[in-house]
Amino acid sequence: MEPKRSKYDTNPLDEGVADRATDAFASKAPPSTEPIDGRATREIQATVKATTRPEAFESEAPTRRIDEPTSYPSVFVPPKARGATYESPRRPVENIYQAPPVPPPSVYQPPPISVASKPGSNTVAGLNIPERWAKLLPYVPGYIGAIAAVVELLLVPRTETKTRFHAAQGLALQITILIISGAFTFLTLISGSKFGAGVFRFAAFVFLIVSMIRAFKGKPHYIAPLDSPRKWLDEKIKPRK
Repeated sequence: MEPKRSKYDTNPLDEGVADRATDAFASKAPPSTEPIDGRATREIQATVKATTRPEAFESEAPTRRIDEPTSYPSVFVPPKARGATYESPRRPVENIYQAPPVPPPSVYQPPPISVASKPGSNTVAGLNIPERWAKLLPYVPGYIGAIAAVVELLLVPRTETKTRFHAAQGLALQITILIISGAFTFLTLISGSKFGAGVFRFAAFVFLIVSMIRAFKGKPHYIAPLDSPRKWLDEKIKPRK
């Protein structure tokens, strides 16, 4: 009894498969060409004869033994260098020139710096005192610093820029401290409290001491809020001729 089969069951070993496939292809008419843009078309037939395998082998170049001396040129080596032989590296030409051991006598040499001289120890023109002391005096607390600053501005020429800078800045600082101290004194009379005036005087005294130390050591000491008053005092108080 044959097993029950459905329409999806196929047998690839069925002898009638090939015959049915041939009948199916024969029943279909060959596709005809269609006109394109109103022009007739025709079928294209192969005109080039396919080369068989034996003929292809006969058309190939004969094989060559790999032990023959002839070799293919390399694409990485320049044509001139392909046939070049190995050469030992050339020795570099020795430099026979030698610099002179000592500089010629005509070369200028700056004079040696004296070990004893220190920054700020030079004498200020018009005062005949060391520069460090001239820069320190305008910051002395009290009226002494203000008087010293005025004297320096009157005696020191404009060529001594550092000394005049500290003199004008110290005088502007002393005047500012006097004005603010007067304002605190007026407030003390009104309120009766001396706390604010005492704190300001102490802070001003400490700031003046720090300014003296920095000016004496030659460190940069620039008070930005006093830049305009400093320039005005330096221009108005001219050195005595």
